[in-house]
Amino acid sequence: MRGAGVGIMLVGLGAGLILGAQGRVGPIPHPSSTPVTMADESAKVSVHVAGWVVSPGVVTVADDAIVADAVAAAGGLRSGARSDLINLAANVSVGEQIVVPGPDDELNARTSDGAISLNRASAADLESLPGVGPVLAERIEAFREANGPFGEVEDLLQVPGIGEAKLASMRDLVRVP
Repeated sequence: MRGAGVGIMLVGLGAGLILGAQGRVGPIPHPSSTPVTMADESAKVSVHVAGWVVSPGVVTVADDAIVADAVAAAGGLRSGARSDLINLAANVSVGEQIVVPGPDDELNARTSDGAISLNRASAADLESLPGVGPVLAERIEAFREANGPFGEVEDLLQVPGIGEAKLASMRDLVRVP
């Protein structure tokens, strides 16, 4: 009796496998194997990279790119480039010009619109700002030396002695190129 029960069970199992296989469809595609659509691609921005890079010109990078990405897209730094004078971690924005200074470039503390560059200014340049005397100018320089170039004007709030009111008085007079 036992032998007959085992035989019936094996026949039932075989029939189930055959019937199950007939109703099967092909494998379900894994999400990573689906084609990428335009909606999946990130937006792009164009920026002008000039100065001491291998291939100066207009480059296109992801809209969340940083200056280092734009420099890389322009072929990277040339030997002698002064990347310590620019903020490689700053976010880029559409139409921006990024100038990488060379070994002999004299940096002008004034930007093209007449504002003072926080990352290029000397203590004397900074003292021309309203409410900035020798002590505060030295603090701004010391902060920049200790923490690297300013990424945005609002970073001035991290400098001891600069609060919201003082920042408001100088916000339109400074830049972070």
